[in-house]
Amino acid sequence: MAMNYEGLSKENVLRLLKEYLKEDFTYSSGRILGSMCTSPHSFAKRIFIKTIDKNLGDAGLFPGTMRLEQEAIAMIGSLLSKPDASGYIVSGGTEANLMAMWVARNLAKKDRPEVIVPESAHFSFDKAANLLGIKLVKIGLDENFQVKTKAVKEAINRNTVAIVGIAGSTELGIVDPISELSEIALNNGIYLHVDASFGGFVLPFLRDLGYNVPEFDFSLKGVCSITIDSHKMGLAPIPAGGILFRDKEYIKSVSIKVPYLSGGEMTQGTILGTRSGASAVAVWALLKHMGREGYQRVVKRCMNLTNMIVERVKKSKKLYLITNPIMNIVGLSSNSLKPKRLADGLRRRGWAVSSTQTHIRLVIMPHIKRKHIIEFLSDLEELS
Repeated sequence: MAMNYEGLSKENVLRLLKEYLKEDFTYSSGRILGSMCTSPHSFAKRIFIKTIDKNLGDAGLFPGTMRLEQEAIAMIGSLLSKPDASGYIVSGGTEANLMAMWVARNLAKKDRPEVIVPESAHFSFDKAANLLGIKLVKIGLDENFQVKTKAVKEAINRNTVAIVGIAGSTELGIVDPISELSEIALNNGIYLHVDASFGGFVLPFLRDLGYNVPEFDFSLKGVCSITIDSHKMGLAPIPAGGILFRDKEYIKSVSIKVPYLSGGEMTQGTILGTRSGASAVAVWALLKHMGREGYQRVVKRCMNLTNMIVERVKKSKKLYLITNPIMNIVGLSSNSLKPKRLADGLRRRGWAVSSTQTHIRLVIMPHIKRKHIIEFLSDLEELS
């Protein structure tokens, strides 16, 4: 489609926009049950729009915005047992995981770098491997869908530059035995990265609520970096991921001096040059506004709805759970229908769920209400 020579009126543009966006699912409908993202908090949206012109790629022009980003990282760090952690608000988990692998590779200085990841690892590690020239060594999962730590030990060799553990896997929300991975990493002098893209804004609050939550963060001495996404359960507008490092020295391994910026010469340790300051400010504002208690309420509500699904499935003769959920992610399947057919049937009824070879995945995010769960479960029972 070619650009118009003469521009359209705002009214005509808005009319066309409305027609296109009719095709999209909306979070407010409660029909999106397979996404790890949600409708951003209304306060965060206001802040994002107010600060949309801020560019952290030229932080000398926006020192206040840079300070807010650093404070946001400190607040997130406090959730992860390291208030003095260093890091950035980035575009999302993919960029954060790529940064962690970039740092690990550069620190190790191996000719043929290898990274050990669970089979449950997010596809962003495949992207990182391709971009950075790293070989991924994928390790199988045990009966609890956690990475086999014995196999991780056996896979270590002279080329290993990092081990990855997952705290809230994409398919089932499983937390790997990070404490064991930490010991393995320390004993072998290897970098350990934890992908807590989803779990980072869930697990600390589950612990606050009295759930039995395994250690996964910087309280474990072997953990070098953590990915945590604010635009998932953190309720921030997209894009707002986070990458935190135990030591600011790690960032130096990927840092580059930029001499020509209007705000003066600076050192950048991120993949992107131009970076949204609005994302960082919105995260800061949300953390200040919500407080720990506010996020506890959000997580508690999501877990109550999750448990509602779990109890219904356990009583069903047609459906079964893949595993008991650790957080607000449910994997379930039907005794009579393959997961894809079940997901397709739900899609025809207006539900957006995701499917794997073994199950459909439900992510019970803050935009979901009790009435949506009741309606969904009714359709699910009829289809299965």
